[in-house]
Amino acid sequence: MNRVSNAFLNKNGKAFIGFLTAGDPDIKSSERFILEMEKAGADLIEIGVPFSDPIAEGKVIEAANARALSCGTTTDTVFELVRNLRAITQIPLVLLTYLNPVFKYGYESFFECCNSVGVDGIIIPDLPHEEKGELTEHARKNDVRIISLIAPTSKERIKRIAESSSGFIYLVSSMGVTGVRDNIDTDLESIIKDIRAATDTPVAIGFGISTPEQAKALGGISDGVIVGSAIVKIIERHGVNAAPYLYDYVKSIKCELI
Repeated sequence: MNRVSNAFLNKNGKAFIGFLTAGDPDIKSSERFILEMEKAGADLIEIGVPFSDPIAEGKVIEAANARALSCGTTTDTVFELVRNLRAITQIPLVLLTYLNPVFKYGYESFFECCNSVGVDGIIIPDLPHEEKGELTEHARKNDVRIISLIAPTSKERIKRIAESSSGFIYLVSSMGVTGVRDNIDTDLESIIKDIRAATDTPVAIGFGISTPEQAKALGGISDGVIVGSAIVKIIERHGVNAAPYLYDYVKSIKCELI
């Protein structure tokens, strides 16, 4: 069984998925932060691969990408981070990257590296569903789940994406880029109903979640929640000293999902 499935076994309530950008503020800190989030109750970690044009990201994560790139973080650096983590933990690890870095690395080489270091899944926000097929076989051979994103869109498109999903579905709570939102007004329950009719793949909601109250509400209608920008803001504020603040924050969210 791919480790992604373990995040949704509901032994400890709904899944909490935390995101950080690898190499922000440095790669050793990223390793420490991931382990601290796991200790606080995180069930899966998304690791952002720094990229110069992260089109799905808001200002907070865009700035984190710039900081990570400025200290020399590369795709190979991220692979080495995962390799080091796998000597310590079996928490599911999913990379968030863009299609250009994967294409430049070479699809076959990229997914073989994922397999060799212990990457469990990949999220590619700018990969159109219609072009997913060119990566599917490479991912399948290397036991890497391609995580599908579903945004508020037509029922027919939701059905098509859901039917071919694997690992979990990343349900985008609002149109636009990542970032903390005071209110999430999208009719997510209706979208989840359409997804459930097409697949039994778990659904996690992301984009904009930052408070325990939001996590509790959205965890109540889904299989898990994803928090990114709020975590990255803690890292931006506290730098290499962010670990205890991340622990307290993740614990506060996870407590509302049990």
